[in-house]
Amino acid sequence: MLEFEVIDHAESPLGVIILRRRNPPEQHVLELTLEHQFLMSSTVTFSECALATHAIAMHGGTDLDVMIGGLGLGYTSKAALDSDRVARVEVVELVAGVIAWAERGVIPLGNELMVDSRFRATQDDVYDRLRRAPIKKHDLVLIDVDHSPDARLGESSDSFYAHASLALARQHLEPRGVFGVWSTSESPSFEAELRKTFDEVRVDPIDFFNTTVGRPETNWLFLAR
Repeated sequence: MLEFEVIDHAESPLGVIILRRRNPPEQHVLELTLEHQFLMSSTVTFSECALATHAIAMHGGTDLDVMIGGLGLGYTSKAALDSDRVARVEVVELVAGVIAWAERGVIPLGNELMVDSRFRATQDDVYDRLRRAPIKKHDLVLIDVDHSPDARLGESSDSFYAHASLALARQHLEPRGVFGVWSTSESPSFEAELRKTFDEVRVDPIDFFNTTVGRPETNWLFLAR
């Protein structure tokens, strides 16, 4: 038996994204890869969910409008929608095919997301959008696209993690709004750029056990207000 079964693929400006199931299929483990680089798994979602829950807690408000950069397998969006303090979630996803997987219920949380009236998905480059003047402002802007600020997937995010672009992104936030970025690793240089741009910056390590590889790991959340 092959280790993986390919369920579908989608073309993107970054290359081919593969949605695959890890065998044996009864484990129901889905994974995303980009040009054979591992992106995410349905078994390791703790830090993706924490991006939403930590940012919501840091904000402290209610009736929150949340923008999330990157749909992936939907876990950050679902964690936001699980909060009764969240009124709206808009996901900005680069790849139309990934949105289609959610609409068809192919990804694990697709059906739950699509039937929630608070949720909508927009096809766009989140980095380009945050460099443009805001059409509307959000209470939370959360980014889970690149591996880290220092390990980027495409050229559109190359200058995003510097002060000039972060200042543009800040304009998309309501007063006391929270900006959050998920990362596989620490990035002192990015933290320094955030501190140039925002009044309050927090870096949260998220420790968890990765059952796929059988060892503990740490991801990082950069939160700024």
